[in-house]
Amino acid sequence: MRSLRKFPPLLVIVGPTAVGKTAFSLEVAARFGGEIVSADSRLLYRSMDIGTDKPSNNDRARIPHHLIDICRPDETITLGQYQRLANAAIREIQGRDILPVLVGGTGQYVRAVVEGWKIPSVPPDYRLRAALQQVGQTELARWLNVLDTESAAKIDQRNVRRVIRALEVTLVKGVPMSSLRRSSPPDYDIKMVGLTSDRELLFDKVDVRVDAMMENGLLDEVRSLQNKGYDRHLSSMSGLGYRQLLAYLDGECPLDEAVERIKFETHRFIRQQANWFRLDDETISWFDVASPYWIERANTQLIEWLGASQDPEEHSS
Repeated sequence: MRSLRKFPPLLVIVGPTAVGKTAFSLEVAARFGGEIVSADSRLLYRSMDIGTDKPSNNDRARIPHHLIDICRPDETITLGQYQRLANAAIREIQGRDILPVLVGGTGQYVRAVVEGWKIPSVPPDYRLRAALQQVGQTELARWLNVLDTESAAKIDQRNVRRVIRALEVTLVKGVPMSSLRRSSPPDYDIKMVGLTSDRELLFDKVDVRVDAMMENGLLDEVRSLQNKGYDRHLSSMSGLGYRQLLAYLDGECPLDEAVERIKFETHRFIRQQANWFRLDDETISWFDVASPYWIERANTQLIEWLGASQDPEEHSS
């Protein structure tokens, strides 16, 4: 099947939160005999299942998943570490003559892999980080916009950890972090598929999903993590759903306000994701999930890309 290829195939599925990437990736992996490599920064952490909308145990038993539940909530995986882990997983899957399917909405993770970013090697400067942590969120965002406009445009400026890291690299190196990020395309035959939808429909889906998470025990999950000593200053606990409910548990706001904040901030995150995956990006084949027969059209493209020598039905049993 792949003897005629210069490089082994890598399928990449991207799109905003709540658009349906998980369901589509499971269908594609089942149809073409693939394994899924997560490109979602929130799925790295163990014991954080409901708030991250992690794939179910049944789905993970049916289709092998990689880079999920690989660290504790008090551990940190840097972008460079993620890139190395993802590439190792992809090459291991390819080595078994199986299709790797990279799936996720964390733009930095996806771009680092598919574009082969040469990530600056800057060891953590904990004294500098501590000093930056004393600066307010608004001021940090202003500094980053002045010192590295390109990074500021792509980073969610409410993600204080990432803003501080960008400032850390910029200040240590003396030049914008974005100028240090060179790339060398990896030895993969890459097919990128993007799922899109009307934004207001996505917002409605997010609101329904957040309500379902609350009904399924998200508050208890956050309380359990807090009781285990995982506080709101951890990068894992600053994620959507977790920091808002920690604010409620710390008596800073009523529960209904915390839930509304989760919805509002998730809407904002969806807007931010558009900076990483643009509809005018010709390297991505976009499909509107509200259009008729979009799955059939996407599968037709994948069959053509993989080549006529592969019979997808042999993997569908």
